[in-house]
Amino acid sequence: MSSSANPRSTAYNDRRTAATSGAKPRLSSRTTMKERPGSAGDIVPDDSASNAPQRPIASHKTNGYSRNTAERQTSRIQSRITTRESLQVRTKSPAKNYAVNGHDVTSRPSRSQEYGRMSSLSPAAASVPRKEKPSLPSLLPDPLQPPPLKTLSPHAQEAAILDDLLYVLMGFEGQYIRYIDSYKPSSEKDRLAGPSFRILPGLDPSLRDLTNSVLKMATYYSAIEAFVEVQSREEFGAINHALCASIRKLLKDYLVLIAQLENQLITNESFSLHVLHLHTLPTNHMMSQVFTLAQEILKKNALLEDDLDESVDGYDDVDDILEQLREGGELVPGGMSKTVCKGGNVLRLLTDRLAYMCGDPAARTLLQTLLRDASRPYMTMMNEWLHHGGIRDPHAEFLIKEQKSIKREKLEEDYTDEYWEKRYTIRDSDVPPQLEAVKDKVLLAGKYLNVVRECGGVDISTEIHDVPKSFDDPRFLDTINSAYSHANSSLLSLLLTTHALPARLQSMKHYFFLDHSDFFTYFLDLSASELKKPFRHVNVSKLQSLLDLVLRQPGSIAAQDPFKEDIKVQMNDVGLTKFLMGVVNVRGIDQDDSTDNAAEKYRTPATHTSATEEDNTMTGFEALEFKFSVPFPLSLVISSKTVLRYQILFRYLLSMRHLENLLVNSWEDHNKVLSWTHRSKGNRRLEMWKRRAWTLRSRMLVFVQQFTYYCTAEVIEPNWQRLMAKVNGHDRNNDRGPGPPKVSRTVDELMDDHVDFLDTCLKECMLMNSRLLRIHSKLTSVCTLFATYTPRLTRDLFPADSTLVNTPAANKYLALHHTPHHHHHHPPHTSSTNTTTTNTTAKGPPSTSTTATATNTLPPNLTTHDPAKLTTMEDLMAKYEHNFNHHLRILLDALDYYAATETVALGRLCAQLSTAGEKGGRERIGGGVVGGAGGGGVGE
Repeated sequence: MSSSANPRSTAYNDRRTAATSGAKPRLSSRTTMKERPGSAGDIVPDDSASNAPQRPIASHKTNGYSRNTAERQTSRIQSRITTRESLQVRTKSPAKNYAVNGHDVTSRPSRSQEYGRMSSLSPAAASVPRKEKPSLPSLLPDPLQPPPLKTLSPHAQEAAILDDLLYVLMGFEGQYIRYIDSYKPSSEKDRLAGPSFRILPGLDPSLRDLTNSVLKMATYYSAIEAFVEVQSREEFGAINHALCASIRKLLKDYLVLIAQLENQLITNESFSLHVLHLHTLPTNHMMSQVFTLAQEILKKNALLEDDLDESVDGYDDVDDILEQLREGGELVPGGMSKTVCKGGNVLRLLTDRLAYMCGDPAARTLLQTLLRDASRPYMTMMNEWLHHGGIRDPHAEFLIKEQKSIKREKLEEDYTDEYWEKRYTIRDSDVPPQLEAVKDKVLLAGKYLNVVRECGGVDISTEIHDVPKSFDDPRFLDTINSAYSHANSSLLSLLLTTHALPARLQSMKHYFFLDHSDFFTYFLDLSASELKKPFRHVNVSKLQSLLDLVLRQPGSIAAQDPFKEDIKVQMNDVGLTKFLMGVVNVRGIDQDDSTDNAAEKYRTPATHTSATEEDNTMTGFEALEFKFSVPFPLSLVISSKTVLRYQILFRYLLSMRHLENLLVNSWEDHNKVLSWTHRSKGNRRLEMWKRRAWTLRSRMLVFVQQFTYYCTAEVIEPNWQRLMAKVNGHDRNNDRGPGPPKVSRTVDELMDDHVDFLDTCLKECMLMNSRLLRIHSKLTSVCTLFATYTPRLTRDLFPADSTLVNTPAANKYLALHHTPHHHHHHPPHTSSTNTTTTNTTAKGPPSTSTTATATNTLPPNLTTHDPAKLTTMEDLMAKYEHNFNHHLRILLDALDYYAATETVALGRLCAQLSTAGEKGGRERIGGGVVGGAGGGGVGE
């Protein structure tokens, strides 16, 4: 065989021995020492990268060539498949001994050493100073550069390019294939984007096209390798770490392919650049998919941008920054992490990429593998959350976020349900697509189980077995549903059975809604003297002692209540109307600012006081409220937010109850006091005035009683029965149409039902409508002012009646009840004249001398007849009638409107209150005064 039979090998060996010395030192299994064919003693360097059989020139064609070739091939079989780690020893590993043709020789010298051996052939090259281990072949001095490609034959060019490609595909720069000038290997951004290559001029066009096709894979490999290095850092989380571990397996297979290609180049004479291109096509496709995925993740991490935004707006979550500050951290740029693509966002990118490439079987298989491996840490966290109620998420990747600063100890002061609503929340932007439809179930399952766990109902020491490990497990959704059902039933059983939630709610109904309130009536009687005081002067400890005494009274319904120790007395320093007006922002029918100004002319004297004055003049009756303490986990259902609603309803019912007592005491005065019962035969005008007072008092009492009946019997009680039916699981399906009843329910539904019950009661009792609330406040102010002014009217009747003034009976009554310096426009806050009489008689009847002395000290305006007094009283009564009639008419019109547009239940109240109207009052009173002392009217 002539030397021209294998010019590629001959030219390749010549290049390796003479032209490539001084390149980047690389030691591998591909570099050995061998004997020159046909020469027994000469040892020359040889590169086994090509490993093609060395065909001798014609003068050396002997049978020894075949033997030498066989020996070389036998030694090459012993070469191992290298990985990235073993390939890196090219410049660092010590000299090794290799057995070549039965001789122990030192490891093949580097290319720079080869250049020294060839210095006798190239004196110019030997005289050029060289650097030890240059970093890049492109940085070598000109004498050490390889011969130009244009000086080589096509076969020699192919041999040189094949050798370079094997190095370039492993991330090294070649002799003829160089990095572009703008690429900087020291720049992380350039490494992540992947290097671009340029081929030195002179290469055959056909070889150049094939080389450029293969070089794409080299770019992918370098970029993916840098991606794995960067994304394996701690701050990128466990999901990125798992993804990088999966990609490392692919890179290992890739390096095995390169080793196999090297072996083909060594052993196969027909191995060419075209064959290499065909062998790398599947791997090239695989690497392109991984490269595209890596670039998308890097863009999400802003690692490919030139200028990173350092503003606070770019940070992941303001709550995380606040959490860091609460834990004592400092708000510095280095201490806060920028937005990082991790956790659910990585899984979302993988899922979206998988959906986009679903028509490519190879890409689909690859992406499914990556998604399966990357989702394993995520599934581990979710299994811990679903089965133990805990979160192990050091890198904030899980879809559930835990706010550790919110603790259950704050439940007593928490009026926003922050513990339940904000302790565990969903990171909506980090939810994987696989969990989008069941994210609420995942949240609730863990929250329920976490509550049971804090109550000691979950053994966290047990290991979790037989659970799905990745998203593609067919049991994935079934596991979530079963965990959700188990957690819900466990917490429901804990609340309803272990902690007796229905009994707790029934107890609250007794105390806050005055249900079976015999104990409360007794409590009000005992504490009346204390509650008459301004609220700042009320002795709360004394009220608490009186309440404890009443609750333990034998025969009382509260005596059997196991939760009576949880009820406490407290004073609220804000008036109920002021508080509700601060909460409610809805104007109602009126939408313009002129409404409030127009209503000023209808205000009674009591409504002209400012809010501050109103708060300062509140009595204990107006400020009294109960506080109910419940243990965890009942505090989730009976939270501070719900207790606040109970307190609003209680204060509202208490105000109506107190107003009713005041009007009943006025009715007692009208039926017992001499000035009201005495009939003035000669003064019909005075008798008509009395009838007007009785009628107005009766209408006011009808209004209060009908309103109280509506709130208790037609609003609270029906809604309460529906709530208890839902709590006990009965008839939950009444409003859902035909079908089997739904037995299962969730704790969140129970909590929502409880809050809905209270909100419905507040709305139907007119406490959530600012217009109705204002009108109602004006009406109750008129009624309260009239009832508290009754003792003054009683005293004014004596000098107005000429047949009664200065009589012994009149003087005796005035002597007992006269209070000096009593101002006309500021009636005292006395509950009734009858109470004063009772307190006086309790000390014993006054002596005759005492009564006579008091009679002599009466002012002249009480012992002399004053005809002008009746005129003043008629004007005052006309004002009361006008204010009451006017506000009641406005209330009825507003109720009729809102009953037709918003709350239907208000229609019943409108019909009931119409009996207290001006016409209804006249019809029902009629001849109520026939018989003289008939001050009784409606409602007595």
